[in-house]
Amino acid sequence: MNPTLTRESIVMLTDRIEAAQLNATAIPKLTDDFPNMNLADGYAVQIALRNRWVAQGRRQVGWKAGLTSKAKMVQMGVHVPSIGFLLADMARPENSVVQTSDLVHPRVECEVAFVTKARLSGDKVTRDEVLVATDFVIPAIEIIDSRFSGFKFDLPSVVADNGSSARYVAGGRARYVNELDLSTLGVVMEKNGEVVTMGASAAVMGHPADAIALLVKVLHEMGEDLPAGSFVMSGGITEAIAVKPGDHISARYQELGSVSVRFS
Repeated sequence: MNPTLTRESIVMLTDRIEAAQLNATAIPKLTDDFPNMNLADGYAVQIALRNRWVAQGRRQVGWKAGLTSKAKMVQMGVHVPSIGFLLADMARPENSVVQTSDLVHPRVECEVAFVTKARLSGDKVTRDEVLVATDFVIPAIEIIDSRFSGFKFDLPSVVADNGSSARYVAGGRARYVNELDLSTLGVVMEKNGEVVTMGASAAVMGHPADAIALLVKVLHEMGEDLPAGSFVMSGGITEAIAVKPGDHISARYQELGSVSVRFS
């Protein structure tokens, strides 16, 4: 990856993203001021933000993949998913209450999360290698939150904004990957007791493990790998559903149980 931004510009944009996230304030997309900003620049800002927060004592637990549906990739003009980092303090307990006042445009997605037991690296990782390196999978709800005004953004901006990462909730029951067919898991999301969307895990690149393999490829391009013990969300099975105070979200997964979260 070859960023075009100067070091000073990367620091300035990192400051801008950090302030928007910490203060739950909407900002214009970054390319309004830096129209030549490319995907590598977006990752340079994201990694600068991660390094800053880890230096402050926050702990990284893993990564998330985004843009994992074929249609979304075509729409955004990419051939691999975007990725973002996950910190321990982004996690919320199952059925806990998430404050919407801490967020700008809160939305929820159903995901399959992988917990790894072996390191994955390189640009040619296969689905089978991902499955062998997986300790277990668990259902999760990701709470995403684009910090950009009007929910309008482009790929470099959303990558700099850490893939819209905000919070995540894991629940249900952990399962070994050899106990189920990860490509055919059905999921139903309910909001306040009403079904709002449903899907199947095949929506994630045909198989969620393929999204993990491509995430490892992106990490390789950034000079990193996926350590053992990582928590990795493989991308939204369903579209993102907007939430507001008072909403109760429950996601029911075939074979994996259910996970829920409330908003205030």
